[in-house]
Amino acid sequence: MPYLTLACASPTPVDFGELAATLTDLTVELLGKARGLTVVAVHPVAVDHWFVGGAPLSEGRAGAVLEIRITAGTNTKAQKAAFVRAAFAALEARLGGLDPASYVTLHEPPADAWGYSGQTQEFRFVRSQPL
Repeated sequence: MPYLTLACASPTPVDFGELAATLTDLTVELLGKARGLTVVAVHPVAVDHWFVGGAPLSEGRAGAVLEIRITAGTNTKAQKAAFVRAAFAALEARLGGLDPASYVTLHEPPADAWGYSGQTQEFRFVRSQPL
């Protein structure tokens, strides 16, 4: 049940549907998450509203911050590192000229602190266990 939020600024047009599909694919393939529960929200930012170190982006550069929420303890360090690498590369490929001060962050709330469809992940786990 991952939730991805992408804020990005690009000097060139971006196909956000394609980008969302790519990020979904990476989430499924590298983190083993369910495609049907993966949500991607994209928040485009005007290039002249994106600053790095207090200065506007260099001409022709793009900026991005991708945050993903996954349940704590459901992925290994190696899986998370692979996701960060692949997601950054995908952003760079689709946004072009990605500023190095662009970020991919994994947030890992505990299973009892979030859920979907009105039920926590902890509840879903406990309910799935045989008596």
